[in-house]
Amino acid sequence: MSASRDNDRRIEKYRRMQRIRQFETRAETIHAAGEIPGALHTYAGMEASGVGACMALRDDDYMVGTHRSHGHPIAKGAKLRPLMAELLGKVTGICKGKGGSMHLSDFSMGSLGETSIVGSGGPVTAGAALGAKLQGLDRVALCFFGDGASSEGAIHEGMNLAAVWKLPAIFVCENNRFGMSTPTAAGVAGAHVADRAHGYGIPGVIVDGQDVDAVEAAVREAVDRARAGKGPTLIETKTYRYADHAVNMGRDLTPRGPEHDEWLARDPIVLYRARLVEDGISGSDLDAIDVQVAEEVADALNFARESAYPAFEEAFDHVFVDRLPIPDDVRAHA
Repeated sequence: MSASRDNDRRIEKYRRMQRIRQFETRAETIHAAGEIPGALHTYAGMEASGVGACMALRDDDYMVGTHRSHGHPIAKGAKLRPLMAELLGKVTGICKGKGGSMHLSDFSMGSLGETSIVGSGGPVTAGAALGAKLQGLDRVALCFFGDGASSEGAIHEGMNLAAVWKLPAIFVCENNRFGMSTPTAAGVAGAHVADRAHGYGIPGVIVDGQDVDAVEAAVREAVDRARAGKGPTLIETKTYRYADHAVNMGRDLTPRGPEHDEWLARDPIVLYRARLVEDGISGSDLDAIDVQVAEEVADALNFARESAYPAFEEAFDHVFVDRLPIPDDVRAHA
């Protein structure tokens, strides 16, 4: 790869991390003001994990995220307008305003969606990988899940099936130190989630989740292995969640110790910016990216605010292949 193309990729990683951080900062503000219904689970501090992993994928590769779901589709390259509109419950949202913060998907970028069911992405990922294999495609499927989900049966079922059938799957455990309010050490047996890979006879890899280049390199190796028909890999990114389990809920569910300040000092965006500048990329160019991203986020919010809410009839769409019949009493009171 030429130096120019390599720099373009590195700048794109920086841009995507900034998009996640600025998107969520704005979302947190308007959520506190009541514009976003429901809970809001933010990804701040974990941007290098998602962006590094997704930069190792192609647009047509599959990705399954978690309930902490804004970071994953943005990391995969999804547009901000429909994502923000979805948070506000608008018809222009990526799921027509029916999914909300925890249920984003963008099939155009291979993002198969997220759910609030912890660990549910394991079987979905195995299914997507099986579909690609049966169709003779060289696509891979990547599953994000957290340290809390690492003990859910569905994750183990997905990994076991992928290992038995040598499916083109990559399982990325984002160990952000807490499963809701439970420290990882209090809820996960063993020193490392990646060690569980040995039980399935697949590689288990540990990587610094604050280093976007290191994450990309680890996932790229797993992707190459999967495309070659050698089966899945389990990767554990050691990262950290800055905010509480869900923001603006009026209570602090996440106990913090002295390590909190240490992790804050290892902000993945700050670290990567310093590396880029050290390698000769202009700080003013990076400043310009920051401004451009801020404009993108502002544009997405304006788009969402100006968009309409779904009509009541749309509650009967996308349940089955054909629209459900609308009951007369519902229609009469609409």
